[in-house]
Amino acid sequence: MESQNNVTEFVFMGLWEDKQIELLFCFLFLLCYLAVLMGNFIILLTVTCSHLIEQPMYYFLCHLSLMDLSFTSTVVPRLIRDLAADGKNISYSACMTQLFSVHLLAGVEILILVSMALDRYIAIVKPLHYMVIMNQQKCKTLIAVAWCVGFWHSIAILLMILSLPFCGPNEINHYMCDVKPLLKLVCKDIHIVNILAIINSGMVVVVVFLVLFVSYILILYKLRTHSSAGRRKALSTCSSHIMVVVLFFVPCIYTYALPAGSENKDKEISVFYIVISPMLNPLIYTLRNVEMKIAIQKLWSRCHIQN
Repeated sequence: MESQNNVTEFVFMGLWEDKQIELLFCFLFLLCYLAVLMGNFIILLTVTCSHLIEQPMYYFLCHLSLMDLSFTSTVVPRLIRDLAADGKNISYSACMTQLFSVHLLAGVEILILVSMALDRYIAIVKPLHYMVIMNQQKCKTLIAVAWCVGFWHSIAILLMILSLPFCGPNEINHYMCDVKPLLKLVCKDIHIVNILAIINSGMVVVVVFLVLFVSYILILYKLRTHSSAGRRKALSTCSSHIMVVVLFFVPCIYTYALPAGSENKDKEISVFYIVISPMLNPLIYTLRNVEMKIAIQKLWSRCHIQN
């Protein structure tokens, strides 16, 4: 595939042209990345080392944290390096690898968020059948389906980009390899490809967001029949999920639902789902969750006793 192209490497234009601003944000993104690592590692450690792993909601939360860690790590370390360095080059093969990884992990994360919404819906709408419907085998199946769908989504994107010719311009107006900035460098008419890209990514994100939105509307409607204590607990959990969904999906819809030729702020907006959302997710799920707070305290107490 690569032999059909004149381009063997790409150059990122990055977020800013001013070097001083880049150095400032290099430090800020480094702090954000360390916060992502620390926050999501705490969730992974807390859930896997406690009884919470047996509950479907925390089982999915554990996988969500793993996706946040992996997803951010495919982009941010290179972004930090590029902000500090003079050159921002990436080879053709490394660019395609990053493209595939980003869409694979983002696809899996989207379906994990769907699984979490399904879990909350069943817990509130059919509480008596909850443990039967959301058993351990079903949870593992949902995660396996998320990986399969994510793989086919990302392989479709990758094969589409690999089939396109890149004849000369190699400056990507972004800080990572993604579909829309790459399509702007293709030396052929991309009208049909644009539509396919929007269907594959944009429309899927919009549809999934609408499904999640409707599911949470139904959950909130059903909560009317619950006791005030049960309503408060369910609202606390659901509000955390809704915040995570909004933080991730709204920037994604802006980025992927518009055609590649549009003059918009894709690279600036993408920072929200690449850096900000994975950084805030651990705070959202721990600060508003009593069970997580207790589990973290027990974990720290256990570590303190052992030391």
